[in-house]
This record gives sequence, C-alpha cells and structure tokens, in this order.
Amino acid sequence: MSAQSATVKPAARSLHWRRFVRRTLPGAISYTLLTLVGIAFFVPFLWLVITSLKPMSQVFTYPLTWVPHPIMWSNYPDALTHPGFPFLRLLGNSLQYSVLSTIGVTVASAMAAYAFARIPFRGRSILFAATLATMMIPGVVTMVPTYLIFKWLGWIGSYKPLIIPSFGGGAFYIFMLRQFMMTLPWDLSDAARVDGASEAHILLRIMLPLMKPALLVVVLFNFMGCWNDFMGPVIYLNNTDLFPLSLGLFAFLGRSERKWNLLMAAAMVITVPMVTIFFLAQRQFIEGITMTGLKG
Repeated sequence: MSAQSATVKPAARSLHWRRFVRRTLPGAISYTLLTLVGIAFFVPFLWLVITSLKPMSQVFTYPLTWVPHPIMWSNYPDALTHPGFPFLRLLGNSLQYSVLSTIGVTVASAMAAYAFARIPFRGRSILFAATLATMMIPGVVTMVPTYLIFKWLGWIGSYKPLIIPSFGGGAFYIFMLRQFMMTLPWDLSDAARVDGASEAHILLRIMLPLMKPALLVVVLFNFMGCWNDFMGPVIYLNNTDLFPLSLGLFAFLGRSERKWNLLMAAAMVITVPMVTIFFLAQRQFIEGITMTGLKG
C-alpha cells in the first residue's frame, strides 16, 4: 500500500507540473515578447531625452554615453529662443492646422458614418465599399494629381490644401464610426423617429453622446497625425511664416553647423504634449478601440 501511494504522489506532482507549464508558459512567452517590443520602442525615446541634455561635444562620442556630463538643462531654453525657431509662432501654426483639421474630420466622418449605419438608401453598400476601397490606394499615387489640382485652385502657399480636404472626412474614420454605430441599439433611433425627431436631431442628441469613446479615438488619431505631419506642410507651404513645428526643426540643421542637441531638445518639447494627451485620455482611448465592433 505504501509503495503504491509513493508511486501515485510523483505521478500527481508530474501531472500538476505539466498543467502549470501549459497554463503559464504561453502567457510568460507573450509577456516576454511584449516587454522586448516595448523596450525596442522606448529606447529611441530615451535616446532623444538623453541627447537633448548633452553638450554638443558628447552627441557623437564613442563609446556611447547614457548619462550626460554635465547635464545641459540650458539646451531647452536655448532651443526655444533660437533665432530661427520662433516657438510661439510655430506652435500657433501647428495648433491651427491640427485643430481645424480635426474638427473637419470629426464632423464629416460622424455624419457620413451615421448615413451608412442608420439611413437606408439605394446603393448604400456599394458606396460604402467604394469609400473603403480608397484606403487601398497609396498616398504617393495621388500625390502629384492632388498637388496639380490644388495648384490649379490657387491654394499652394496656404493651409487650404491641408485643412479643407479634412471636411470630407476620412475613409478609416468613417468605417470605424460606422462600425461603432452598428453596435448601438436600434430602438433608440426608431423611438426618436416615432416621436417626430429629424435625422439631424437623432445624430446630435442621441448618437453622438453615445459615441464619445469612438469620437475621442478619431480626435486623438487625427490630431496626432496633423501635429506630427511633415509631408503635407513641406509640399504645400512655401512661406516660412506658415511653417508648423515639424518644419521649424530645420532651423537647427544649418549648412555650416548642425546643433543636434538643440534639435533633440526642441523635438522633446514637441513630443511631450502628445504623450501627455495620450496618457490622460488612455482609458477612454482604449475603450473606444475595444468597443468599436465589426458588425456588418
């Protein structure tokens, strides 16, 4: 009897160990890979911070130094007061571009998404499919024709090519908001129609308050895209007075001297607002992503 129990105990422990490994090993591997990917994405940001605090003589030293000596906090005021980097004007231009474009994209995308999700009309599915098909066209393919159209309209050298197209919405945002609306109860809009509410009233008073998480995703995505946009301003803006922050960084890349430490300090100042906004709205942002269903 004792020999049999002695044989059962190792077998039970072995079975328990195999179950433990099967349960924990996939999670451990996943978290390890996610940690490594997170470190890979964080290292460039860390290097940005370190370089922004270095004297110019230590930027390209080898072996690499992770701790600046001395720490040059003065790089930040020097960057913001650089004669070729009028920070307040550049900040105003970036805010103008980002805010107006975000307003246009959010309003237009919400209206189009509501039409695709809640208003039945002939050819709705075909038009929605055509809208999604535009996402398959690379931007570089339409870059030259778009530039020629804006040049013919006389918009080159202004913010019109960057802001006005935003009021046509965006295919991705329309798709995302439409999918979110499809998950909302139909009884709400049907009851409002029975009470005589117009489609505009249903959208403004019923749908939009329920869509706050998804709308926040649209606002954050588009605002960050405009804030970091380089290609659009460099193509359409030919007046330095209209340059946003992304183009203003060129002031530190002179022909005879390139001040990389000041460039990194200015880039850090530009990056911090977006990182702060994301972390403050992180919960609502993730909620909007997860609640956006794929209902057909």
